[in-house]
Amino acid sequence: MSAQTPFDPAAEPRLVGSDRVLAVLAELARHPDGIGLEEMARAVASPKPTVHRALASLRRAGFAAQHGHGRYVLGDEFLRMAFAHHEARPDHVRVTPMLKALCERHGETVHYAVLEGASVVYRSKLDPPMGAVRLTSVVGGRNPAHCTAVGKVLLAHALPDEDAVAAWAAGRTLERPTERSIGTAGELHAELARVRERGYAVDDQENEPGVNCLAVPAYLTSPTSPSGAISISGLAYRTPLRALVDDLPAILAIVSGEDPS
Repeated sequence: MSAQTPFDPAAEPRLVGSDRVLAVLAELARHPDGIGLEEMARAVASPKPTVHRALASLRRAGFAAQHGHGRYVLGDEFLRMAFAHHEARPDHVRVTPMLKALCERHGETVHYAVLEGASVVYRSKLDPPMGAVRLTSVVGGRNPAHCTAVGKVLLAHALPDEDAVAAWAAGRTLERPTERSIGTAGELHAELARVRERGYAVDDQENEPGVNCLAVPAYLTSPTSPSGAISISGLAYRTPLRALVDDLPAILAIVSGEDPS
């Protein structure tokens, strides 16, 4: 499975035509508070008149808007289309009741994520209605697969043996967001073997200090190959990892569509 990364204007030094318009659109998404014309021109490495024309095209389509002080933001039409598409996706529709039940049971943030190359991409997220501290993850956001519980669940199925792990890790730097993160192919192989044996994966403050997570596979489209993984992420002081592991039977029942009681 090839990695798919967000559009990076820096990787396209000679943007032309539709590529430039897409680069401007992608840059707008990085600035919810708005971005000025001069700043945008620097970001996409293009002349201001050219960027102004791209913004004008996006504004005509409703994909960009200009607020006070000449700053540009994503347009309401673009947001409407994005949210409508997300809400109608089959996996989102099917997974939402599971996420809601898990969120209500544990009072923590829950995610549904899929594997794309070396990253996991969050397709759905649900925060608890109460709680002073929320996680910073967003729908469409990415994290390294090897140091997240959802990623380890999916890698355990995609990389069934040591040779497959070595081939996947070849040429990649296994970044270590925390001192607990996996950093070598050998460590990853051993961890994935444990995941396959247990049927679930954990992230013991490996992706973000103070945050732990438990994830299980989700079989939304096939009884044998997971379409993604569902996780419960909590602050370590508030929801210890042991508490999530002890509740595994109920978590699996909810993800399977059964009554956990």
